[in-house]
Amino acid sequence: MTAVPSGEFIMGSDKVDTEDLSREFGMRRQLYQDEHPRHKDFLPLYYIDLYEVTNAQYKLFVDSTSSPSPRNWTNGMFPVQKANHPVTSINWFEASGYCAWKGKRLPAEPEWEKAARGNDGREYPWGNDYRKDFANMGDSGIGDTLPVGKYENGKSPFGAYDMTGNVWEWTSDWYLPYSGSDLKSNDFGQKNKVLRGGSYGGVGHYTLKQFYRIPYRFFSEPQGSFQDVGFRCAKSPGR
Repeated sequence: MTAVPSGEFIMGSDKVDTEDLSREFGMRRQLYQDEHPRHKDFLPLYYIDLYEVTNAQYKLFVDSTSSPSPRNWTNGMFPVQKANHPVTSINWFEASGYCAWKGKRLPAEPEWEKAARGNDGREYPWGNDYRKDFANMGDSGIGDTLPVGKYENGKSPFGAYDMTGNVWEWTSDWYLPYSGSDLKSNDFGQKNKVLRGGSYGGVGHYTLKQFYRIPYRFFSEPQGSFQDVGFRCAKSPGR
C-alpha cells in the first residue's frame, strides 16, 4: 500500500461540454455535469493499494472463504497467463468482501480521487495532458487487461499504478451529487455504486479521452459484474 497524507485536495471539476460531445455521440448523460462543482475536500491520512487486486490474490480469498469464483473463470480457475492481471467479473459485494478479508475496505470516492490525482487538481495521474501510451485505455490498442503495474509513467503522485485504464474500480460510495450541485438524476440515490478510472475496453465514443480523466464518474448497481471492472482496497491507520 501507499500512504496518502492528511490534507486538502481538489475534487471534481467545473468543465463544460463546449464541444457538444454529449449530443454528437448520443450520450445519455451530459459530460462533466456530475463532476460539478470543483471543490476542496480534506481527508485524514489513509492507505491505498499500489495495484489493482489480481486474479492470483483473489484466488486465495476464494479458496479460504468458499466465496464464488469470478464469472469469467473456468472451473474455478483463471487463465494461468493472467495470474497478475486484475481480477474482474466480480460485483461490489464480492470486492468489499475481499477487502474485509484482508483487514481493509473499499476506498471512498474522495479517497480514490485524491490517491489518483494528488493535491493539484490534475486531469490524469501523470499530469494534464492525455497520453495513451501511459495507461491501458480504450484507444491504446490493447483490448484486454494487462498485468498490474506495467505503466511506470502512469503512476499517480502517490505512487499508485493503473488508476487510469486497465479496469474500472469499485468504490464504497453511492452515486450521489456533490454538495453544491443542482444536478438532478434518476441514477442518484442508494441504487448505484461509483466506479472510477476507466478501463481497457471501449469502442466508438467510449475511447474518448474524457472517459479517462480522474474526475470522471461512472456507476453501476452493486450486484453487477463486468469483464472490465475490478478494484483495489484502502485502509485507515490503526485498523
